[in-house]
Amino acid sequence: MALAKFAEIKQFILAKIESGEWQENHRVPSENQLTDLFACSRMTARRSLTELVEAGVLTRTQGLGTFVAGLKSQSSLLSIRNIADEIKERGHGYSVELLEQTEIIAIAPIAIALGLEIGAKVSYSLIVHCEQSVPLQMEERFVNPELIPDYLAQDFSEQTPHEYLSKVAPLTEARHTVEAVIPSEQVQQHLQIEATEPCLQVLRRTWSRQGVVSFARLVHPGSKFRLGGHLTFKR
Repeated sequence: MALAKFAEIKQFILAKIESGEWQENHRVPSENQLTDLFACSRMTARRSLTELVEAGVLTRTQGLGTFVAGLKSQSSLLSIRNIADEIKERGHGYSVELLEQTEIIAIAPIAIALGLEIGAKVSYSLIVHCEQSVPLQMEERFVNPELIPDYLAQDFSEQTPHEYLSKVAPLTEARHTVEAVIPSEQVQQHLQIEATEPCLQVLRRTWSRQGVVSFARLVHPGSKFRLGGHLTFKR
């Protein structure tokens, strides 16, 4: 079955972004140019661009045009950044402890998060990211092997899972929830904290154009980590 014209245009734009041909702030074709290129109505072209703007993939500037947006979460104003880069930018040493990297069977919550059948095989990694040799984040990540078949073959002492996934399956959407939690025994052990230490937990799902790529649980000691953002208000 052929794609609807507006979906075909969206797929074309996403493919250009994912291939790296169109980088952040690249100006995308105008409605008129897309109308000529795809032999469609201007309304169809406008719908394609509008949906991608609403999804956060593109950004529109009045009088200038439509551009490829920066990499941001679709559920908040917080940027999704590589933790190794954040630590290094502070002038501190980054190190990692790879605790587990294996294939597991997806139980219901994991299968639902990844859009897979219960009992499907899933790639799994458990990593502790350290700043100045002190544990800062426990990352538990579940990855769809249908979309990322080589995940378990990677050396995550050389690059973080986030860095690798951003290369092989560029992010088109991300959603996350943030909450305060009491650490489990596993978290206490891996983060080297006491049972009374409150933690900040981020649950994050990420998509590429092909579908849900990964579901991650990121846990940070409350005394060593905080989330922040910058808001700009128009007058």
